[in-house]
Amino acid sequence: MKIYTLHSKQSLPITLDTAWEFLSGPANLKTITPDYMGFNILSGADRPMYPGQIIQYIVTPVMGIKTKWVTEITHVKHKEYFVDEQRFGPYALWHHKHFIKEIPGGVEMEDIVDYKLPMGILGQIVHPFLVKPKLNEIFEYRKNKLIELFGEYKP
Repeated sequence: MKIYTLHSKQSLPITLDTAWEFLSGPANLKTITPDYMGFNILSGADRPMYPGQIIQYIVTPVMGIKTKWVTEITHVKHKEYFVDEQRFGPYALWHHKHFIKEIPGGVEMEDIVDYKLPMGILGQIVHPFLVKPKLNEIFEYRKNKLIELFGEYKP
């Protein structure tokens, strides 16, 4: 069983309050997801984030194939971190930790995603040329979109 990890950090020139309000708002995920993914929230994003919250989405990650994705917000520590875990969807495991901390002149956001692909060895074979590049592309899009929305951090 191979478990992969994606790790991303980004600093933004905004307050902790602003960062938390935006990043912990489930509806804002659509804003920082590439349009081609056809991201659409079906339910669960109608209130601020809380432990036990179930959010249902439709995404089109590859080749125009629509996929239902159901996540649960399992942990929330106000203005520090939250964790979402896939309950149903394209991965055999998806555990995404979002950390936010104040730094001089802004905030640092850190994402750590532990994930496992389905289909055993076939999943491992497609990981380096299909899944990993797609995830890197999505997180790069998010990074650029957050800069567009909030500005570039200059220490």
